[in-house]
Amino acid sequence: MSIEVIGVEDLPIIQPGDDLAGLISERIALVEGDILCVASSVYSKSVGNIRNLADITPTPEAERIASLTREDPCFVQAVLDSSVEIILDHPFILSRLTSGHIGVRAGVDHSNVEDGIVILLPADPMGAAEAIRSAIREMAGVDIRVILTDTCGRAFRRGQTGHAIGWSGMTGIRDFRGEHDLFGHELLITEEAVVDEIAGFANFVMGESNKGVPAVVFRNMGTWSGHNMIYFEESEDIIKEALKKGR
Repeated sequence: MSIEVIGVEDLPIIQPGDDLAGLISERIALVEGDILCVASSVYSKSVGNIRNLADITPTPEAERIASLTREDPCFVQAVLDSSVEIILDHPFILSRLTSGHIGVRAGVDHSNVEDGIVILLPADPMGAAEAIRSAIREMAGVDIRVILTDTCGRAFRRGQTGHAIGWSGMTGIRDFRGEHDLFGHELLITEEAVVDEIAGFANFVMGESNKGVPAVVFRNMGTWSGHNMIYFEESEDIIKEALKKGR
């Protein structure tokens, strides 16, 4: 397999109301089967999924947590409003969103955005990925696959990587269970989080800070079969339960 990875460059600073799919299509000729990775922050900003900190009134709970994390209480309130479950409240906020995603500060971000504004993760990231895919199919006439990415930390390791928070046109997990290895042994537990692997490399191309490449195309990726159950069921997530018990 020979894979081509292409950063979509020269995109403008995205503003609410911008046609993100159109701006991407103008800058790269997408072909059937491509995988387009888009930074979730850019998508959220294009659809106006942002908040002005000056418009937020912190609750007593936000004030309490802010005193522990040493963050702006208004910012903490934005995190609480985006969360359905608080797993840790300090030394940083770790919470679960309606989509099932668990992230630090609920993915609320104030980098690469104007002062006083925070960007929120899409409430329905799978729907957001499908919306981008449908828009490109309509304007470019090609059926591609889409992954919406976010930068996240990892348990037990230092540093952040790209994670897939929404995807369309493929399954998130490549399921090897029931197949056999080189020595004929049946695989019983192997499930590969392909969308996260792709998102991680996309994040490497996108970069952080001021690189300004919020979309990356993967060409000649092939296909796979599997399922979309990338998040543990409540009864399976032993790490989350251990963290909550340790609060």
